This record gives sequence, structure tokens and C-alpha cells, in this order.
Amino acid sequence: MTTPLIPFPDGCRQGRLVRREKRFSVLVDFEDGTQAWCHTNNSGSMLGMLRPGNPVLVSPAANPNRKLKWTLELIRDKGIHDKGVWAGVNTLTPNRLLAAAHKVGQLAETRGYPDFKAEAKVGDSRLDALLEGPQGKLYVEAKNVTLVEDDTAFFPDAVTVRGQKHLKELMRLGRAGVRVACFYLAQRADAQCFAPADFIDPEFARLLRKAMDEGVEVWPYRAEVGFKGIDLGPKLPLADW
Repeated sequence: MTTPLIPFPDGCRQGRLVRREKRFSVLVDFEDGTQAWCHTNNSGSMLGMLRPGNPVLVSPAANPNRKLKWTLELIRDKGIHDKGVWAGVNTLTPNRLLAAAHKVGQLAETRGYPDFKAEAKVGDSRLDALLEGPQGKLYVEAKNVTLVEDDTAFFPDAVTVRGQKHLKELMRLGRAGVRVACFYLAQRADAQCFAPADFIDPEFARLLRKAMDEGVEVWPYRAEVGFKGIDLGPKLPLADW
């Protein structure tokens, strides 16, 4: 078996969700009967996935001195499938996968841009990646997608003023002649197409449509999610919206 582009560290544990508290922590029951508060970097709503009793996978913190010793990686969401589906909820994964897939040439859209810089400051915003090459510059903003309904991956799962700001920044750069894109990573196997969540953030959806009309590229991909880590899966078509 090949190593995933984003491998999980050794020592991951399975458990069941008890509850979320103060946005960035979740209480988990482990299979040996112990409990632990675990860190989650996902500030979104994780709509529909935070049901008590849902299975979870957590990874050990790299820093042994960190207060919360575990990080929430996966939640098993029942969704519309009886057996459920594992969903990746770590919001750092899209950025990491973007960089890793680019490095090995797996992301067709970024080929021809040898230089990759994470966290590029532009105007009043900070975009996730700046790529440079003979063709010029390419700015990319990466987003994690966990909400799926009727096989459609939707973003966002909560109103995102920050996401709206990023779209405006990308449009501004695009008008100046710079290539710009949004990388949407659906971290669950039941995603078959992608669309903005009008029913959650209509302003973001409006801005995304406007951005696409102005030439901002949209790259929706599905991740291959497993207990060993995360890989890049197929590109998803856009839903009829």
C-alpha cells in the first residue's frame, strides 16, 4: 500500500464524540473507557456531524507540551448512507494536500509553476498559496468541505465573512491580470459534485458566481479519506447552479 500524501502520525485512536465545547475542543470517549478533551481547528459548524456517539479518529499532538494532547481528524457521519461515511474535518488538510499534490505533480492545474509559497499576504488578506513560474503568478485559496447533501458537496457550512473577503481579493487580483483560483477539498467519499451553499451563505454563493464570471478558477476535488491518511482523489464536476 502506498503512503498517503498526508499521512497520519502513529498512535491515532478511535473513539466516540461526546460533545463540542468553545468551538475548538471536543470531548471524546475512547474504546478503553477513558475520556479526553481533543483539539479541533475546525471553526465551522460541521453541520450534521456533531451528533453524540458519532465515531471519531484523533491524532496525537506533535508537541508533547500542548494542553490538548489529541487533534480531531475524522468524524463518521451517517449522512444518507446506512453505513455512514468518514469525513475529514482538519482544516489544515486542504493547504497541506495542495502543497503535497503540487510537489509530486499530481495537481494538473499547478503544473508549470515550480515555486510554491504558503501563506502569501496580499492587500488586507492572506491567501493560502502563491505559485510562480515562467507563466507568472498564481494565487490559490484552499477550503475544506465537509457538508454533503444528496451527493453534492456544499461550501460553506456556516456564514463566512472571511471567505467572502477572500473571494473579493481574488477578483481584485484577477482584474489586474493575475491567475487566481479556489481549491475546494471535499473530505468525504459521498461527494459527487460541488456547489456553493446558497441556503447557508447566499452572499458567498453570489460572490462565487460573480468570481467565476470574472475568471476566478474553481477546483473542486474529492479527498481519499482513510485511517492511514489523506490522498487527492478525482476532480468533481460543478453542480447545476
